[in-house]
Amino acid sequence: MYPAALGYRMPPEWSKHSRTFMEWPVKEAIWPGPFAEILPAFADIANQIAAFEPVTLIVRPELAAQASRYCSPNIELLPLQHNDSWMRDNGPTFIINQTGAVAGISWIFNGWGGKFPAEDDNRVAPQLLEHLQVPCFDVSIVMEGGSFHVDGEGTLITTEECLLNRNRNPYLSQAEIENYLKRYLNVSRIVWLKQGWSGDDTDGHIDNLACFAKPGTIIVQVCSDPDDSNYAISLENIRILEAATDAQERPFEIIKIEQPPADDYEGARLTLSYLNFYLVNNGLILPVFGGKAAATDRAARGILHEIFPTRRIAAINGSIIARGGGNVHCLTQQMPG
Repeated sequence: MYPAALGYRMPPEWSKHSRTFMEWPVKEAIWPGPFAEILPAFADIANQIAAFEPVTLIVRPELAAQASRYCSPNIELLPLQHNDSWMRDNGPTFIINQTGAVAGISWIFNGWGGKFPAEDDNRVAPQLLEHLQVPCFDVSIVMEGGSFHVDGEGTLITTEECLLNRNRNPYLSQAEIENYLKRYLNVSRIVWLKQGWSGDDTDGHIDNLACFAKPGTIIVQVCSDPDDSNYAISLENIRILEAATDAQERPFEIIKIEQPPADDYEGARLTLSYLNFYLVNNGLILPVFGGKAAATDRAARGILHEIFPTRRIAAINGSIIARGGGNVHCLTQQMPG
């Protein structure tokens, strides 16, 4: 039987976590720029999260000593082979039932449409669930955790650019993909945005574009510069959301956050998003970018403080991590409990 038929659902990210999972960076993943800068930036994120909730860090066995030098001693290390550090996408999606029992979904991970090696990453989810002794639902479709958000009340938001991309599940129709999401995540309404930000090599992951603040409320990153290629994308996203309703037939309250100024690294545009934040127990880990983004950094932090007044906001340097194509949300996966 499918998880939904057994009473499982994916809880929203603001639900209580039992812990966060991450994956220690590996040099073979070819992070742009000096790799020596990646390790302390990554460790800072792990250490900041560990101040709010337990963290388990998946690490290649030969890199365990290195991870220990950078990370807080209260971070648990779990030796497992893996290819890269984007736990949101290759890790399991955790679900719960009415009693609070936890299970996990193991999707197929193909390196964002075959762009990067993924053989070891594709084994992380089932191996982790076996280690945790958590029931595992194997799903025979390609799916990445950063490509969808849920509100916990039956609504899921995603993009056509990613889920309908021919490099993921070319043999499935949109309706068939929706059926998988409904059966495994227990959602009944799926809101489709068209495409993601310019330069995003994940093919339009939603966790850079929009997320739920609570049921009925969506935070959207926007672009107000008509000369920016993200401008038209931003307008279309707002148009779609203004016309949409959630699973409870509520129109969305839409809260806008201006994107950071466009920036590039080694000639490639960086995908910079304040919405790639991560909600932790009683807190929020926010990527900020500094320099010419100082004003939008302050504005984003102020808006998020108004939305989440009881959460402590911890800022991290998002510019270094962004070189790899993602940010804090992409690096993490929460386990409810």
